[in-house]
Amino acid sequence: MKSLEFEEPIVELTEKINQLRSLSGSEALDLDSEIAKAEKKADQLRKEIYTNLTPTQVIQISRHPNRPDSLSLANLIFEDFIEIHGDRQFGDDPSIICGLGKLKGQSIAIIGHQKGHDTKENIYRNFGMPNPEGYRKALRVMYLAEKFNMPIITFIDTPGAYPGLEAEERGQAEAIARNLREMISIRVPIITIVIGEGGSGGALGIGVANKVFMMEYSIYSVISPEGCASILFRDAKLASKAADNLKITAKDIEGLGIADGIIKEPFGGAHRDWKVTAETIKKTIVKELAAYKKRDTEQIVEERYAKFRQMGQFIEGK
Repeated sequence: MKSLEFEEPIVELTEKINQLRSLSGSEALDLDSEIAKAEKKADQLRKEIYTNLTPTQVIQISRHPNRPDSLSLANLIFEDFIEIHGDRQFGDDPSIICGLGKLKGQSIAIIGHQKGHDTKENIYRNFGMPNPEGYRKALRVMYLAEKFNMPIITFIDTPGAYPGLEAEERGQAEAIARNLREMISIRVPIITIVIGEGGSGGALGIGVANKVFMMEYSIYSVISPEGCASILFRDAKLASKAADNLKITAKDIEGLGIADGIIKEPFGGAHRDWKVTAETIKKTIVKELAAYKKRDTEQIVEERYAKFRQMGQFIEGK
């Protein structure tokens, strides 16, 4: 598994432990005590690093190439997941996956951004940057969910909507704006989970939800740190400085009242154990959906509307 730059001290220590283990296999050497000391040191170092992560380091984890993707989580969390393709207008967009599945016997609509795990996959998935047809496909499935009274679960993981010429010609801004308008009044509960990177309107296009949760090492921002640095400092290399000021980590977003909760990840990040990650997300979804069974449609819509209306309030004289 690919290690991140800040994990190198842990990797080096792990390699030394493995070397000691190989030497300890001979009868002439008994290195059990040395191995135990090294393992304890590695655990302490890992704990120290992961309890004091900088925003830039959190970004690196959120973008890890082995981080669980929406399609994999859909298959791990839901039963009988069936993918739905196409927007019935232009075509299918692989950077957004949509489908239907079941959870505890209840039918669920699932929508999520889809990145790849290698170059070939990323090219096919357009690096998780949707075109207009992706948002229109998502909205088509939302209408379907509303018609058959199915809760909607969305997974956010995108650096932003695709800014290419063809996307603009096909109405990128209109597609996102329409989703924002329509999602606010969809008459079934919507639960959103930021599983990796939540970038700008590209994320919000499937993120107008009753409840928004963030994975422990995910990020959510109006602009990427690189884009922010390019605009404010005229140098993308100052992305770390921008990240420190953007308030984009899960703790920051929860503190601002935008996220409703943080979903704990396996120690070292979700990429280390997909099954445990999926099970933790599943428990959160089950708990939240149970609460919505007691509410009528008007309450569900009003809650979502109020949630977004209260963001960024301006209080005169303060």
